[in-house]
Amino acid sequence: MNNIYLVGYMGCGKSAVGRELPRMTYRRFMDTHALIVEQEGMPIPRIFEEKGEAYFRKVETEVLRRLTKEKKRIISCGGGVAMRPENVEEMRRGGKIVLLSARPETILKRVARDENRPLLKGRKTIEGITELMDARLPHYQAAADLTVATDDRSMEEIAKEICKAFIPPVR
Repeated sequence: MNNIYLVGYMGCGKSAVGRELPRMTYRRFMDTHALIVEQEGMPIPRIFEEKGEAYFRKVETEVLRRLTKEKKRIISCGGGVAMRPENVEEMRRGGKIVLLSARPETILKRVARDENRPLLKGRKTIEGITELMDARLPHYQAAADLTVATDDRSMEEIAKEICKAFIPPVR
């Protein structure tokens, strides 16, 4: 088995779980958003503002393609990655897709002070989060090989569940 791709709504724990998994798997963690910020030399909200969402999504797909060529990685994907069929195909070629889920209330708590979420601008409410989650959920579910709820659980607990499904733990 090659890569493990973590997908899901913003604030569901993709980066946090992604940082926990290497401790159990001897795999390297990669974060698509961090790589985009590094490549573009600017934060994501500024990319959206100056170059637009379409440009950002194009770069996101390019980064994902580059990462898929690597082996045995834990890859945290931005919340919109699974919305594009070409990205889902790329992830399937490269490994297994894990959907991390959380209730809107949990998401709101996690992203309340985070200003780096351009799609939440003006909709940082339970209703705004629920609306965007509902639009994305069918895409996430169709892509996922495994779904793991992250509400009220430790990152270690979640990582162990993923390992149990796909990778024998090393510790």
